[in-house]
Amino acid sequence: MRLFYFLSLLSITSQLFSQTPIINEIDSDTDGVDTKEFIEIKTDNPFTALDGYMVVLFNGSSSGGDASYFNFELDGFTTDINGLFVLGGPEVSPIPDFELPLNTIQNGTDAVGLYLADENDMPIGTVATTVNLVDAVVYDTNDSDDAVLISLLGLTQQYNEGENGDKDFQSVQRANDGSWYVADATPKQLNDGSGVALNGITISKDQDIYNEGETMIITVTTELPVENDVTLNIDISNGNFTSADYTGNTSLTLIQGNTTAQTSINILQDGITEGDEFTSINILNLPPEFISNNNNVSAVIIDADFTVSNFGTPINPTYGNVTNAMPDGYYNPIDGLAGDALIQGLQDIIAEEGVVRAHTYEDVKTIIEETDQNPENSNQVWLLYNEIPRGKYLYQTGSSGTGKWNREHTFPRSRGGFFSIEEDDMPTGINQWWPTNADSTRHANSDVHGLRAADALENSLRGNQHYGQYTGPTGNTGSFKGDVARSIFFLAIRYNDLNVVDGFPDVDGELGDLATLLSWHQQDPPDDFEMNRNNIIYDWQKNRNPFIDYPDLVDYIWGNNFGNVWNLPLSVTDNFLDDIVVFPNPTINNQINIETQNKNPLNIKILDVNGRVVFKKDNFTERQLLFDLNPGLYLLKISDNNSHILKKLLVK
Repeated sequence: MRLFYFLSLLSITSQLFSQTPIINEIDSDTDGVDTKEFIEIKTDNPFTALDGYMVVLFNGSSSGGDASYFNFELDGFTTDINGLFVLGGPEVSPIPDFELPLNTIQNGTDAVGLYLADENDMPIGTVATTVNLVDAVVYDTNDSDDAVLISLLGLTQQYNEGENGDKDFQSVQRANDGSWYVADATPKQLNDGSGVALNGITISKDQDIYNEGETMIITVTTELPVENDVTLNIDISNGNFTSADYTGNTSLTLIQGNTTAQTSINILQDGITEGDEFTSINILNLPPEFISNNNNVSAVIIDADFTVSNFGTPINPTYGNVTNAMPDGYYNPIDGLAGDALIQGLQDIIAEEGVVRAHTYEDVKTIIEETDQNPENSNQVWLLYNEIPRGKYLYQTGSSGTGKWNREHTFPRSRGGFFSIEEDDMPTGINQWWPTNADSTRHANSDVHGLRAADALENSLRGNQHYGQYTGPTGNTGSFKGDVARSIFFLAIRYNDLNVVDGFPDVDGELGDLATLLSWHQQDPPDDFEMNRNNIIYDWQKNRNPFIDYPDLVDYIWGNNFGNVWNLPLSVTDNFLDDIVVFPNPTINNQINIETQNKNPLNIKILDVNGRVVFKKDNFTERQLLFDLNPGLYLLKISDNNSHILKKLLVK
């Protein structure tokens, strides 16, 4: 971005408040995600310390009550050579002096105040006041005036950022006489175009993604040729990516009369499993005659040392490799229950107040990176509907979802009536949580049993469709179907206001289609991927999905066994099917032998790769099993009254 200034610093026009900072410009609404919004502070003199001052944002909506929702102390900051200081989003260019989180600045009828105060004087929630007020402006984006807010701040007028019909690219700006007007946004420029002409400088790199062992070429480019040799130091460390991860010169020299300089950074293949990383390229100690058009320029470093799990992906499932980590006696309270008593008993376990925990929606991202990790590459997540892996670093943070992943609610929020609150935006970790119970429907928003990693565009395409209306992308194998069915079954028991029903209702708290989900549950039985998720979620939330641990429970609540007594199966250590032997496997003549020390009659099911039952035989007591199946890979489920076991079966 080229900055045009026409006069020297000595010609800067005096402002209305010559000895104190003022608010010079506010851009509250930009196109798409709010990444380019900013607030500009001005002092009459350059390099003026802003110690003691605080920026305060007020919410003028009916729910906001003209109270503060954000404050920021300016201690330690100074204005630049033109007397300007900018707080703004990550895509403001030239870069702001302090980067605000996304969506910080509200764009209704609101206000910005500059106070000679600190957070103790004006904590969040303070109603707008003139006490300690230095400067203020009330603004809107085609909204009604807030006479009360205007009066509370001792002002007489409110300014509409959208008065010229282009609020996305315009801002409310202060004139030299102290009045306000609306024009094209000018961050880090004096509004009248005067001031010292600064040479804009831009960082670039030769690619966006690097594998360990590759070389990164970093280039700095100025808008104008430099008048003297200028040496710049850059920093490329970020988080776990440190100087131990690379070699190369981090100093670049711009030669007099030139506009570019380059350096090469060699990324080391260190043999350490640390996950894909971001490096962030920054120029350190930029001379005052320059201004950064960008900074924090990121690149992805792909870790060559990922780990592989001992279980398969949902499209290549394994069974029995992941140990069920349920605590001893976890389901004992439902033993011997039936019907509504069984439903209530399950809810008492998975929604137990004082035991079960709810975490923030931001924590969910951290949890899902573990629960939905691709078993074949620890640097990736597995996408629910698309049935493919994607790099963890490709999480959607902006408006574009192309090639990104995000968090999919299997029970859509708009149908369940649960949404994020302000506290959901901060990760607090496994050791901080909210208490919750069966009536805490809001906590379904961050219940990981109901959340999965999904392609961002596919997530939007699904929208809030019921299952049955939505059946996944074209050509999917159905590997997600049982997963989402058991997810919905869990939520319907866990929360009093959520229900799974037949059809496609348009009723708050109801999701369909029950018949479809029951079929999906049978087609796609729980595998190791789901069991691993169940174990990890328990570590965080202290509850498990019983329909993963005991799939047959579904039939006792929504199927033909409703009203029958549920007898808790024997524990894994008492599983009399552990010694079962199936041979020959592969089989070439549609027959197998089943040998076990178990004397109970066995129930046999053979399922195809889509989870459909293609052969069934109950009360099997023989040694030899005959069937008629086409060549292919199948899943053999053998069960008795106490337990079951799953084995792969190859028919040639």
